[in-house]
Amino acid sequence: TLPVRSVSVDVASVFLESGINQTWHRLLLQVEADFTVMVLSRKMEAIEPSLTLKISALAAKMKSEGLDVVSFGAGEPDFETPEYIRDAGKLAIDTGKTRYTPASGIVELKKAVCARYFDKFGLEYAPENVVVSSGAKHTLYNVMQVLLNPGDEVVIITPYWLSYSELVKMADGIPVFVDAKEEDGFRPDPAAIEAAITEKTKAIVINSPSNPTGVVYDTDLLAKIAAICEKHDMAIISDEIYDELVYDGDIRSIACVSEDAKQRTIIVNGMSKAYAMTGWRIGYVLCDKRIASVMSSVQSNATSNPCSIAQYASVAALNGGKEELESMRKIFAHRRDYICELIDDIPGLTCARPSGAFYALCGIKDFIGKSYNGTVLTDDITFAETLLKEKLVAVVPGTPFGAEGFIRLSYACSEENTKKGLDRIKEFLSEVK
Repeated sequence: TLPVRSVSVDVASVFLESGINQTWHRLLLQVEADFTVMVLSRKMEAIEPSLTLKISALAAKMKSEGLDVVSFGAGEPDFETPEYIRDAGKLAIDTGKTRYTPASGIVELKKAVCARYFDKFGLEYAPENVVVSSGAKHTLYNVMQVLLNPGDEVVIITPYWLSYSELVKMADGIPVFVDAKEEDGFRPDPAAIEAAITEKTKAIVINSPSNPTGVVYDTDLLAKIAAICEKHDMAIISDEIYDELVYDGDIRSIACVSEDAKQRTIIVNGMSKAYAMTGWRIGYVLCDKRIASVMSSVQSNATSNPCSIAQYASVAALNGGKEELESMRKIFAHRRDYICELIDDIPGLTCARPSGAFYALCGIKDFIGKSYNGTVLTDDITFAETLLKEKLVAVVPGTPFGAEGFIRLSYACSEENTKKGLDRIKEFLSEVK
């Protein structure tokens, strides 16, 4: 019996040239055609790719071709990972910390995570409440897989990090969006949140400081959201990945609001943003031990443990280096002030001043429907494409974030590039008619 499924069209052609009769040739071609149109998972084919990564990849490609591209795309600190963390990673390699670890992470790292949350927020967790994963995005994937059943709804406040909705859909859930308006500083109205809740609502996702707006929720707003979740018996998924990057006021975890809020909150965090460790891929969750146990079981079958070397480096990161964190935070704060000053100087561009993270969400609605050298700027996606093509500036369109008519600028880049990029944007907008 000929294993036809493993034979390519090219091999079939060779067979024909070698004297294999045309009947066999037609059979092989038909099998190949049938195989290549195989029906894939409809659910997974419907998942949208990350536009931020796509924009960053395109900008990098253009740079590699010698073009002077200024990129405001990537949500990635431009700092090197601090030396003491790199040294810990090297030591882990040199001392043989290169084998499998427990699927949910080493106990040293879990203890360091618990100590961090106690020191920062006064929240008490035990290692059994912690699961370490391959980045905060992987952690969020695990959360959705463990929490949701088909048809469960998850409330997502817009503008939102674009992967939230896709992660919900990958777990057979249904994202339900609640708009937070620019005129309200992108802070959601609690009444609008409650109005979106149905008998199918399982959870809400909150992100403070926020990607893409940089908004930080105050204690009063967090308390109101927590009260709604208690009333409707909902889980709270709190993405706190930017909690070290706050420039105005204090940061609170919603788990601090009350004991009930702590019990129903699933905290997601990681090492990428605050510690400039994006490539190390370490994220973690703090939650009820039953949820953590199921999440650990899922991860043990899906990926096993996250990178052992990165875990030991993360222990060092969490147990020291406060001065490095503060130094990076101050630089980001200065960059925030600088980019806001430049944006304010551009007619027609709006921006709610971000209080945290490293993003500025700029309104471009005054320019939608107008033209640039014959190209109609029909939406923010066309705007971003034209800006990149004509002025070599990469920005991320707002539509995938639930923010139509906006663009996101990351100020995780040098002030020199920020000035160069905003000058080009100003010139571009002056030429829009």
